[in-house]
Amino acid sequence: MKRYIELFGIPNVWTLLIACFPARVAYGMVGLSIFFKAEQSTGSVAFAGIAIGLNAAAGSFTAGIRGSIMDKYGQTWPLRVMVPTYAGLAFALNAVESKPWMLILAFVMGLSAPPINLSVRPLWKIVVPEDFLRTAYAMDTAIMSAAGVVGPVVATSLALSSNPSLPLNIVGGLMLLGGGALALTKVSRSWVPEKKAADYQPLWRHKPLQLLMIEGCFLGFGWGVFDVAVPAFTTIEKVPHLTAWIFTSMGIANILGGLLAGLVSKRTSSLRAMRRTYGIWFFASIPMALSYPGWSMIIAAALLGLLGGAIMVFYWEVMEAIRPKGSPTAMMGWLWTVEGTLMSIGSAAGGVISEHLSPTIALCITTACIGIGYIILAIGKSRLVAADRIPSDEEDLEAMKDNSPTTS
Repeated sequence: MKRYIELFGIPNVWTLLIACFPARVAYGMVGLSIFFKAEQSTGSVAFAGIAIGLNAAAGSFTAGIRGSIMDKYGQTWPLRVMVPTYAGLAFALNAVESKPWMLILAFVMGLSAPPINLSVRPLWKIVVPEDFLRTAYAMDTAIMSAAGVVGPVVATSLALSSNPSLPLNIVGGLMLLGGGALALTKVSRSWVPEKKAADYQPLWRHKPLQLLMIEGCFLGFGWGVFDVAVPAFTTIEKVPHLTAWIFTSMGIANILGGLLAGLVSKRTSSLRAMRRTYGIWFFASIPMALSYPGWSMIIAAALLGLLGGAIMVFYWEVMEAIRPKGSPTAMMGWLWTVEGTLMSIGSAAGGVISEHLSPTIALCITTACIGIGYIILAIGKSRLVAADRIPSDEEDLEAMKDNSPTTS
């Protein structure tokens, strides 16, 4: 606890967390908002899964490009363009009833998605000293998870209320509020992109990133299936209100897992911590695959979220350790291009599998994908060796010196 108290005593920490929170809630809402909009308008779970899949696919297609733009030009003007565009498209999607237009607007909405999380992550390096990065990443992950808790609850409650047209309008409003606030913060406006190293090579030729992309293909597909399988399962079983409870338990546990990861000793390398947690995560996903909408699924989701929250902290640390200099946003963006594309395919597949086969089969696919992801990281761990080391005290001091001019 003392560590987190010290973190919040650092200037700009509160500002950064509060500014981006509304936009993160919007992202927590958007998937279910589109799902319920499409399902209520057409009566088809499969169509709703395709709508989510198109939205996610579009967002992933341009994630690497948007990240590269920010690494070159900074964050201010890209956010000021994409934020209002995204909000306007959310309002438009909410207003249409035509199947083709719903799919078109969901797709274009994804293309314009502001990279809020990709923008926030590199800012922590200029806000906190190097020895606080794990704690900062943990808190950032916890806030992201908190938004993931609030978002599904709000989206589900509004979609099942007497005014089911509200969720997408709320998504647009929150994106305007949070995305606009982030773009106007001093930290974001003063962020200067890193200069590329002399031996910089295209990211797609970077072997550590190649490994994470392969792992991301399976994890993305499995998670895409999961995101649709849960609301599809509850809808098919005529208990759609449980969707919010399941995602809430998962999100709260995700927050706790992230905070616990932030307290892990700095003497443990990020790669070692990630691999160990990843293995446990696979076994924790099995009860979810075998559960039924009710208390068993709520508890299983919490277990899955607890380990997932911890992994996210270590995963960000690994990416930071292995990325080439000059690619703090693009590295994450291109990884998301691959992972998000497979996630969108998984979302579409999850709706079809859930409707025509069984949601249980869909959840089993998620477990299998997590297991394959762990095997890939175990086989290719030599490519991630840069993340399997403990920074020396001298390196920490040097990093703190490098950060100091920017934070003043």
